[in-house]
Amino acid sequence: MMIKPIVIFIVLFPLAPALAHPGIGIVVDSKGNVFYTDLKHVWRIAPDGRKTIAVRNVHTHELAIDHEDNLYGEHLWYEGERTDRWGHYIWRLGADGTLTVIVPPRKGFRDDYGDFSFVRDREGNQYWVDREDHAVRKRSVDGTVSTVAVSQFRNVRWMTVTPGGTVFLMDLHDLVRVGKDGSVRSVAHKLPQNKKAFLFFTNEHAVMGLAADDAENVYVAVSADQVVRKVTREGKVMDVVRSKSPWAPTGVCIGPNGAVYVLESAGSDVRVRKVEANGEARIL
Repeated sequence: MMIKPIVIFIVLFPLAPALAHPGIGIVVDSKGNVFYTDLKHVWRIAPDGRKTIAVRNVHTHELAIDHEDNLYGEHLWYEGERTDRWGHYIWRLGADGTLTVIVPPRKGFRDDYGDFSFVRDREGNQYWVDREDHAVRKRSVDGTVSTVAVSQFRNVRWMTVTPGGTVFLMDLHDLVRVGKDGSVRSVAHKLPQNKKAFLFFTNEHAVMGLAADDAENVYVAVSADQVVRKVTREGKVMDVVRSKSPWAPTGVCIGPNGAVYVLESAGSDVRVRKVEANGEARIL
């Protein structure tokens, strides 16, 4: 009787890192191509449904795309137990298919967002949070760095920005709006309903990726509840689409036609669902 739980533990343990730290990266370009990460490659789903690898052998959790359809991602690697060292670089896949490294390889995890951030508005301004100073920073397209707002954030997780430059971030499980005028207010509290996160998702990963549109509707992948929730500017919360076990949403983006694209994870497997404006959902 003692053997059975030991066997189950051995089977699940190698999957724990993938389940605890899934990718959130999913974006759509102006032509309707969907790009997403499975932490091994970046994949592309063409408008006709054809699926190909866009960028091979890159371990990136996030993706970004600019108004010229240039795609951005990271590559994070681990050298192994002998050195116990991590490293990373930032790459760009041009709209013409050219792959270049734009931030050269560096040791350790990425903790300096002043030179590059995946959170970008329509104009190409970049945003990030300085955790030490509890400040939201902005790097304009001309390179000027400014402070958007300072607040006593508790535990900033993922963040996004509307095309027009209004920042939304998850302060652990609460959705917070940061206006261009420096105002800070909570829009929705305790978005996850489950006290325990789904499968191996930790409490800090109970809420994953989020995306916002021009009207300041925010779509949030609440992994712990296996649902994508929409939060309006006024704070009204509604469920958009639910995932069925063993799947859970980890990333979300809004296409040029207003459709919502959801990145779902189940262990090391990922898939994409498209939710039309009328609520119909299908797997791509």
